[in-house]
Amino acid sequence: MEVRIGRRVSRGMIPLLALHTFTEYYRSNSKPPVTAALIAANTLIYLRPSFLHSILPSIDQVWFNPHLILRHKDLKRFLLSPFYHIGEPHLFYNMLSLLWKGIQLETSMGSFEFASMVASLLAMSQGITLMLSKSLLLFFDYEKPYYNEYAVGFSGVLFAMKVVLNSRSDEYTSVYGVIVPSRYAAWAELILIQMFVPGVSFLGHLGGILAGILYMRLRGNYFGSDPLSVLMRGVGSALNWPVRFLRGLLGLRRGRITGRGTVGGGGSRRRRVSGGGGDNGGFWRCQACTYDNSGYLNVCEMCGTTRDGSGLASMQWGRDLDGLPLDELRRRRIDRFTGRR
Repeated sequence: MEVRIGRRVSRGMIPLLALHTFTEYYRSNSKPPVTAALIAANTLIYLRPSFLHSILPSIDQVWFNPHLILRHKDLKRFLLSPFYHIGEPHLFYNMLSLLWKGIQLETSMGSFEFASMVASLLAMSQGITLMLSKSLLLFFDYEKPYYNEYAVGFSGVLFAMKVVLNSRSDEYTSVYGVIVPSRYAAWAELILIQMFVPGVSFLGHLGGILAGILYMRLRGNYFGSDPLSVLMRGVGSALNWPVRFLRGLLGLRRGRITGRGTVGGGGSRRRRVSGGGGDNGGFWRCQACTYDNSGYLNVCEMCGTTRDGSGLASMQWGRDLDGLPLDELRRRRIDRFTGRR
């Protein structure tokens, strides 16, 4: 059965991809948006609908060719070639792989971190492939097989994602019927695909694997959020500002207990907790309920426990509260601050 979609004729694989994607997202609790956006972008570029046809360059303008990229400094080929596919099966299997890997990685990493990782892996895999082809030309005179090779597709990034996904796995997995340790699955797939699937880019896949290994090494040696993730979080925060403004304007803020402190250990990582009675600029933690109170207060805002001179809290019971259990006292204090009776 053939179905015309945009300027392409689908033989049923794209509707099947859409159905499978919808099913997986319906079953998933997280609904990762970056993975969905990547699948949609690759599919739309392949289908080339009328409203995008005049904007999108043709596939002849974006083939990844090391010779043309270095000769003309063609960033368009360098950056856009992963999003183009030469046929429906090529697109279908790459997007199924992206769906499976993307849901797992984005759910565990978060959308901003995942988007940063994909952008980094794309740039690194393309750059490593470029360097490998140039090195083979300089040292082994391999000009036609690799330096003048034309390639497109998202598989280099997918190989890199596979390395990241399985980097700390101690389990075993099946690669086309061969049982191998999961952390070496990308290498096994590289060899098996090269043996049995004609016309694939060996350097493109190898560059993806090396990019994944390099990414994990860099992440292991770098502490803190990477700059690209911070930039993306900033952009996301800026885009969400109108929503937050309207929510505050319409009074949709959630009710909360007033005060500057926090309950539990989370606040101690963000605030300087004072241990001495003279440091009123910091915060002190109530030993009874673990609430972090402002250094300017001598009574816990949460449970009413007083702070003594050494910075430690001690319980002083009012005459009307003698004999009450501590849980009941906390409940009454919370009721008082939330306005409940």
